[in-house]
Amino acid sequence: MSIRKVMIETVLVMLIGVAFALAANALSPRGLKLTRNYFPGAEKPAAIAVATPALPNAAPASAAIPAVSPVDDTLRRLEERGLQLVNSNAVMELFKDLRYQQGLIVFVDARDDEHYSGGHIPGAWQFNHYRPEAHLPTVLPTCMIAQKVVVYCTGGHCEDSEFAAVMLRENGVPRENLFVYAGGITEWKALGRPVETGARQSGQLLKQ
Repeated sequence: MSIRKVMIETVLVMLIGVAFALAANALSPRGLKLTRNYFPGAEKPAAIAVATPALPNAAPASAAIPAVSPVDDTLRRLEERGLQLVNSNAVMELFKDLRYQQGLIVFVDARDDEHYSGGHIPGAWQFNHYRPEAHLPTVLPTCMIAQKVVVYCTGGHCEDSEFAAVMLRENGVPRENLFVYAGGITEWKALGRPVETGARQSGQLLKQ
């Protein structure tokens, strides 16, 4: 028997076997359904989109919560402490006012010795509220006769000017005469205004 004949007979036997198997599977009540997927775990399930119900009056997810500005925060603190705010332009007008030379307008620097000596508004009195015994005896009488008292410190987040103003008020300075310059010496310098170094009325101006 040739090899070719053997191969043909083998193929015929295989075909006949497959045909019988398919026929038996189709007739059997326990036969397999050839169109059914018996291995569902082998396929990656499609992602299911879950809709989240919108809450009433809810802000969009992208909407950012507005932050409190430094100015608003300062205004809030001053209002809580019963103090008045004075802006940069008004401070400069008071500095140029003739009453400043007469002692009827007073500037008070609420910082410590090192910062005061390093540069302050010309003619400003020093009042470090952490050492009231060292400053109140000279500063308080001056503030009591003044028509306007402007208290400042570094500016920004510094609250020393507010604490100093409250202490002056508690020691008799009229509330309506007290003002806080929130911009402080930092803003004063940034605007190129004169800065005195050393002691009060030293006449030594800082070169900017």
